Amino acid sequence: MTQEHQGGTGGWSAARKGVWSRLRFTSLRLRLVVVFGLVALTAAVSASGIAYWLNRESVLTRTQDAVLRDFEREMQNRAGALPERPTQDELQRTASQMATSSQRFTVLLVAENPDGRTVYGSSGGLNGFSLKDVPASLRDAVTERQKITSNNKYPHHLYWQRTVDGDTPYLVAGTRVIGGGPTGYMLKSLEPEAKDLNSLAWSLGIATALALIGSALLAHAAATTVLKPVQRLGVAARRLGEGKLDTRLRVSGTDELADLSRTFNKAAEALEKRVADMAARDEASRRFVADMSHELRTPLTAITAVTEVLEEELEFEGGGIDPMIEPAVRLVVSETRRLNDLVENLMEVTRFDAGTARLVLDDVDVADQITACIDARAWLDAVDLDAERGIHARIDPRRLDVILANLIGNALKHGGSPVRVAVRESVAEGAEGAGDEATVVIEVRDHGPGIPEEVLPHVFDRFYKASASRPRSEGSGLGLSIALENAHIHGGEITAANSPEGGAVFTLRLPRDVSARHPSEKSGDAGDEGAEGDAR
Repeated sequence: MTQEHQGGTGGWSAARKGVWSRLRFTSLRLRLVVVFGLVALTAAVSASGIAYWLNRESVLTRTQDAVLRDFEREMQNRAGALPERPTQDELQRTASQMATSSQRFTVLLVAENPDGRTVYGSSGGLNGFSLKDVPASLRDAVTERQKITSNNKYPHHLYWQRTVDGDTPYLVAGTRVIGGGPTGYMLKSLEPEAKDLNSLAWSLGIATALALIGSALLAHAAATTVLKPVQRLGVAARRLGEGKLDTRLRVSGTDELADLSRTFNKAAEALEKRVADMAARDEASRRFVADMSHELRTPLTAITAVTEVLEEELEFEGGGIDPMIEPAVRLVVSETRRLNDLVENLMEVTRFDAGTARLVLDDVDVADQITACIDARAWLDAVDLDAERGIHARIDPRRLDVILANLIGNALKHGGSPVRVAVRESVAEGAEGAGDEATVVIEVRDHGPGIPEEVLPHVFDRFYKASASRPRSEGSGLGLSIALENAHIHGGEITAANSPEGGAVFTLRLPRDVSARHPSEKSGDAGDEGAEGDAR
């Protein structure tokens, strides 16, 4: 029975130790209290420096008050007993007697003898304490006669000053005997007090240093314990931000950080599921657009063939088209062409969104490429080309043609003729450690009214049209967006701005050698799956 009781006591003791252990080591709040307590202790130890200065003033003031009281008493009792014009021997004897007081200071007495000459009496002898050892400001204050008022009953008072000679501090004081008599000065060395204060300073300094070192070590250990889980949480958050949605934290313990880790894991799991659902819906949307575009191409091909026949009939004089339905036929032809372009653009956008767009690189003369683009669309009379032959670039000629066709076509449609296309070479600052990169800059400028400021940020948005009152227009709203995507796949950029001289300016920047950025891209004359998305 006794053994059972002892076993129960041991189990209760172990449970109590376990609870105490959890309170001690798993409570973030308790650990933070300990850390802040150590910081407070460090601050308290540092405050000992302030205590030293306060103690210093207290010691010096106590010694100073005792010396001044003794000096003032000696001046009244001994110096006051001298005649108004004492001899030098009397001054010397009195100064020596005053110096034997309990405070052991050096005394200098100054007076006029019966002959009217100034005589001195010093307790330190002829080579001891002299008038030159007294600061001039103190001498002036002692000898200056004060005005008698209701608050000031005496013309002269006791004045003192602390001085330093070498490394030794001194207290210097002076006063005149009330009612007439000699002027007395006192010099007291404060070296004993300075030594005591230096010893106190060293003791406090050593204690402070030891306390700071110990507190720093303890604070570092506590901070490591507290902050290590936080650091792991920060690393996990960065990985999550980089797109690694399967990141999870290892959870151990029952403190607040463990709860935070569980919350993080739940949030990461929910985010991963949400992103997966969004990716699936996005993929389904892209697949729908791609499938729809492909399905539309078959009937569009037939409709296009029919509209081409109708268009030929319209152009043929004496054709069989009834003049009453001729406008309707022309509208069908125009809208069919527009629908065909829209389908081709949608397919091109789908390839960019799916990441399947690829470059087919070739060495091209930029001036020849621009001339071919303008000539193929019969824009020679409306476009001024400022480009020298010989500027070569390794790019995808088909995609460059798409970019140029969209930029020049947009300038002709919305700007004013003539449209000016200028080509120049430039050197752009490359990525860190990659050096400078040669680029080709193509500027397309029109002479129209320019782009409204509120429209500039949206000119490359898909399906964006500047005039909300004209939602239906000849364009699909995808041309500039496709041009920008083609520039991006080259590692280039397109910017839009208004020229100070009037008109809009679109600036295309492409690297001269795209293969340096895309070493795995194909080269040659073969087309790719995106060749069907050419602008028209």
